[in-house]
Amino acid sequence: MSSSKQHSTLAEPSLAGASHTSSARNGSIDADFAVQRNQRLETWRRFKRYKPAILGLGFVSILVLLALFSPLIAPYNPDAVDTSLRGAAPSEEHWLGNDDIGRDILSRIIYGTRIALLVGIGATAIAVTIGVLVGATAGYFGGKVDFALSRLIDTLMAFPLLALLLTLSTVFGPSLRNVVIVIGCTVWASYARVVRAEVLSLRERDFILAARAVGTPDRAIITRHLIPNALGPVIILASLAVGGIIILESALSFLGLGVQRPTASWGTMLSDGRDYLRNYPHIAIAPGIAIALTVLAFNVMGDGLRDALDPRQRN
Repeated sequence: MSSSKQHSTLAEPSLAGASHTSSARNGSIDADFAVQRNQRLETWRRFKRYKPAILGLGFVSILVLLALFSPLIAPYNPDAVDTSLRGAAPSEEHWLGNDDIGRDILSRIIYGTRIALLVGIGATAIAVTIGVLVGATAGYFGGKVDFALSRLIDTLMAFPLLALLLTLSTVFGPSLRNVVIVIGCTVWASYARVVRAEVLSLRERDFILAARAVGTPDRAIITRHLIPNALGPVIILASLAVGGIIILESALSFLGLGVQRPTASWGTMLSDGRDYLRNYPHIAIAPGIAIALTVLAFNVMGDGLRDALDPRQRN
C-alpha cells in the first residue's frame, strides 16, 4: 500500500515536469513565430518606403496576370494573319496596330509576356541554384576546392557574355528550352562570387563551429545553416538580374537564335519591325517599350528589396 502511494507520488512530479517542458517548448515556438512575423512586417514596411518599388511590384503583378490569362485577355489570336491590315496604324479595333503581315501587335505583346517571364524567372532560378551551390562549396571547404572553383568562376566571367550566348545557342540550336538553359548556365558566376564571400565570413561564426563540434555533416551545415544565411544578397541580385536576362533573350530572339517564329516574343517582334522603322515604326516601338518598362520595373523592385533587406536600413 505504501509502495503504491510512493510510486504515485513519484509519478506526479514527472508528469508535471513533462507538462512544464512541453509548455516551455510551445512557448519557444510561439516566440519564434512572433519574431519571424515581426521581421517580415518590418521588411515590408521598409520596402513600402521606396515608392518606385511599389510601382514596380504592381507592374510585375500585371505582367504575371497577363502571362497567366493571356487567352482570356488578348483581343485576337496572336498568330492570326490579315493581309489587308499589313502595317496598319493603331485604331479602335487594334489599339497598337498590326505588324508587317497583319497580326495584332497588342495580342502578340500580351502573349510575349509569357516568354519574357518564363525566360527571365526560369534562367534566374537555374543561375541562382548553380551559383549558390558552387559559391557555398568554395567558401566552406576552402583550399584546393576553393581555388579550383574560383578559377572556374573567373574564367566564366572573363568571356563576353553575349558572344558566349551566341556561340552556345548556335551549338545547341534555337528554342525556348535551350534559351532558358543556356542563359541560366552562363550567368551564375556572379551569384557564386557573392555567396562565396558571404560563406567565408559565416563559416567561422559560433553557430557553425557548434554544428561542427556536435558532428553535423558538412552537407547539412552548408544546406541548413550557411545557404539560408547567405540568401539576402542573392535575392537582391536575382531581382535586379531578371531584367537583364529578359534583354538577353530579346537580343537572341532578335538575332534569330532565341525563340523561333511564329511564337510571340518581344525580341522577334523587334526583329520583324526593324525593316519597317521608316514606314511602320509602331511595329518595333510597341515591343521596345514593353521591354524597357519590364526591365525598369524589375530594377526598381530590386532597389526596394535591397533597402528592405539591408540591415543598415532598419532605422
